[in-house]
Amino acid sequence: MVDMITILIISIIVGFLGALTGLGGASILIPILVWSGVPVKYAIASGMVAIIATSSGSAASYVRERITNVKAAFYLEIFTVMGAIIGATITTLIAPRLLYFLFAGFLLTSFYGLSGRLREDFPETVRQDMLSEWLELEGSYYDQAAGKEVEYKMTNAGFAAVGMLIAGLAAGMLGIGAGAFKVSVHELLLKMPSKVSSATSNFIIGMTALAGVSVYFASGLLFVGLAAPMAVGVTIGAAVGGRVLNRFPNRVIRYLFLVIVLILILQMLYKGVTLQ
Repeated sequence: MVDMITILIISIIVGFLGALTGLGGASILIPILVWSGVPVKYAIASGMVAIIATSSGSAASYVRERITNVKAAFYLEIFTVMGAIIGATITTLIAPRLLYFLFAGFLLTSFYGLSGRLREDFPETVRQDMLSEWLELEGSYYDQAAGKEVEYKMTNAGFAAVGMLIAGLAAGMLGIGAGAFKVSVHELLLKMPSKVSSATSNFIIGMTALAGVSVYFASGLLFVGLAAPMAVGVTIGAAVGGRVLNRFPNRVIRYLFLVIVLILILQMLYKGVTLQ
């Protein structure tokens, strides 16, 4: 088992990366904890706490800079909360080996979907469907790296709702904010710019985790001695990440996201195969 200081340092780094990529941090921390000998279900429960910390640490900066699309976040969160509650209930009944493979498969879908969009700095102009237009899913923000105001519109609001329901289910089952899957839904279906996607994902994941963490607490899977230093470290890292996101080009954010996701896929597959 890793010591508290090591957990704190790792959590700061993870919080920073999670805030930049929209992954939330738990999807990075959980494999590290498991690799260090923490039982997977305890790691998942602590991961939920880390998600709330990441969201709290970065959300204020993103909202202040108008990068987060708050209207889209609240619409999508309706479906992720429903999925998270169901998923958190189901996970206590599932064998650890299956959770590893579910985690890997969940991340693989995100990697495949976004790897084909590496060259795009901003999404193409889209034509809104009736639901997206009725919900007024659009916005703008000033991109410091590009040096210009970026305006965008979203589409496929109905399909995105289904995708976020699945993301919430995965979040509850795997103990992560499902940021990787949410980022994919945001960019591939809704056509959000990368920075808006990361910021909105970080805004949403805290609410998703809050809906699921009570189930883990009631099940006795939340170990405060592990979750507390993780929460402190992740909050610090996320606060720093939230301040520097807008200085990076969209392409860099997407590359960083895919590299982290690929590493996580390999780690979880290895652990699932070698689990005794």
